[in-house]
Amino acid sequence: MRALALVCTLNASPTPSSSHLLADQVMAALAEGGAQTETVRVADHDVRPGVAVDMGEGDAWPALRAKVMAADILLIATPIWLGHPSSICQRVLERLDAELSETDDQGRMLTYGKVAAVAVVGNEDGAHKVSADVFQALDDVGFSLAPGAVTYWVGEAQQGTDYQDLDATPDAVAATTRTLAANALHLARLLRDHPYPPS
Repeated sequence: MRALALVCTLNASPTPSSSHLLADQVMAALAEGGAQTETVRVADHDVRPGVAVDMGEGDAWPALRAKVMAADILLIATPIWLGHPSSICQRVLERLDAELSETDDQGRMLTYGKVAAVAVVGNEDGAHKVSADVFQALDDVGFSLAPGAVTYWVGEAQQGTDYQDLDATPDAVAATTRTLAANALHLARLLRDHPYPPS
């Protein structure tokens, strides 16, 4: 099993990121379950706007897309901004829209058989709304979602504590992350052995 995290913080490396921290925790749980993992911070790459597989010279998406296509599990990690996924997360979803036109010789999207999950952080409410938005987009472009396909943390309203500022991972977040990893791996293995039927 291969798992890829696309971290959609607005900040490029090496700026600390709560989204990156939670993604790393998910990747660690997946690794414990036997997956080979990789984490990519999208802000470190020049992903052009658009809804095509390749937007031309200088576009970094084709190389990232190759990583997505090589993975069995895709994690999208995003902060909450103004009640929505980050603009970088939205760009990733828009680029994944191109997969609607990419099919195998049996008419299935190339993303069929791949499992997706979501990690959300913020210091205001909105994790359910953000995960719902990302879930729907991932489903639209062919990914499958296991039960418990999101882990998240949000702090109290109108305060400035970030997830990365906590002294320890809350037990509920750690438990949810473990469930996400276990269920994603289980579904990915099932889909590897029992592919979807031709479309």
